[in-house]
Amino acid sequence: MANVEGEFLRGAGPVAVLKLLERGEMYGYELVEALERRTEGVLAMGQSTLYPMLYNLEAKGFVTARWDETGARPRKYYRLTADGRKKLAADAKSWHRLTVAMESLGLTSVQGVLA
Repeated sequence: MANVEGEFLRGAGPVAVLKLLERGEMYGYELVEALERRTEGVLAMGQSTLYPMLYNLEAKGFVTARWDETGARPRKYYRLTADGRKKLAADAKSWHRLTVAMESLGLTSVQGVLA
């Protein structure tokens, strides 16, 4: 079951990051904290997982980054691109279809699948 859970989380991570960035730009640690807090730990991931994911999303043109050096420490902020918004919309439809399919089997939440 751990492999299935890992596959779910691997697919959910990039979509979750794009969804968080839909609200506005965020820096890496801020994303880590938001993912853990907003998903009650289900999508908790360390920086060693998040940053390669962000680099991949950036390489695909779904996010862009900028450095802000005005604060106490430099931070790299990420934000969605137009292509990232399109990707998020497509992925959201896929997740909705998956959720509906799982609910038709009697599972009322994705957490129920992962439990």
